[in-house]
Amino acid sequence: MSDLVGHIVRALDLDRGDLIVGIGQVGGVAPLPGVDSVSDLLRLGVDDLAARLARVEAPIPFHRLRLLPPIDGATEVWAAGVTYLASREAREEESGDREVYLRVYHAERPELFAKGLAWRTVTHGEPIGIRDDSPNNVPEPEVGLVLNDKGEMVGFTIVDDVSSRAIEGENPLYLPQAKVYDGSCAIGRSIVPAWLIPDRGVMEISMTVTRGGAPIFAGASSTNRLKRDFAELAGYLFRQMSFPDGVVLATGTSVVPPMTTTIVVGDMVEIEITGLGKLANPVAAASEVGRWLVARRLDPGEPFDDRAWTD
Repeated sequence: MSDLVGHIVRALDLDRGDLIVGIGQVGGVAPLPGVDSVSDLLRLGVDDLAARLARVEAPIPFHRLRLLPPIDGATEVWAAGVTYLASREAREEESGDREVYLRVYHAERPELFAKGLAWRTVTHGEPIGIRDDSPNNVPEPEVGLVLNDKGEMVGFTIVDDVSSRAIEGENPLYLPQAKVYDGSCAIGRSIVPAWLIPDRGVMEISMTVTRGGAPIFAGASSTNRLKRDFAELAGYLFRQMSFPDGVVLATGTSVVPPMTTTIVVGDMVEIEITGLGKLANPVAAASEVGRWLVARRLDPGEPFDDRAWTD
């Protein structure tokens, strides 16, 4: 797991049953002494965070760990919509209502919506969910900004903004139901400190969906096609909004499968973003993912039955 070196990681120590927050190294994760949660780190300024990450204990080898979503506590996930031309065109096609998405795309104020709470998120190797009342569902790969309680950009992660296209397409006001449900929010297995990503304007994003081992969709794009810059999106999110445990803000997608493609139970979604690594998730029914998420909220070691998938 060399792609985790220098990244903030949250994990369960399988031998001791302890939750740890640490820094990824070549052979394992080096715990941060005195840090009980990632949300503790998201109350620090950029300089203080950098100094804190430099103080670590001896690493715990990966075979003793189960990596968990890298956010906890009251940290939230939000998302921005219609921030790429490809996203605007896809929304227009699915709804048949060109005007509303055209106005959002060109408006001064971006579209922002709540996506999930920390306990509702899944990470690499864990299942994403699809609703049984939507016949058209798609993953949406996005760069996630990790913002501290002051709104400063302290890191990055991958976000899969899984969406029920049929529901939003029926009526744009149904967007919360199309975007927020059990298994609809996957994030990368680490937070990449902001100073490790010097060129944020050109981050390559790719996604592949496979079924039975064969690809049914592959697409790629880049953040250089983003209409609004990261700082603008973060600034609007923090207008009259407080995030005392920090927040992850997904910045929108320009990789959208055609209307003829929908993910189904058993598919595999793989996302890669320059500098952020890979996020891969099997697709399951949202109802099953929901039961597991509730159980894991009480027991972080709770597995998603025998269908769980990892590298």
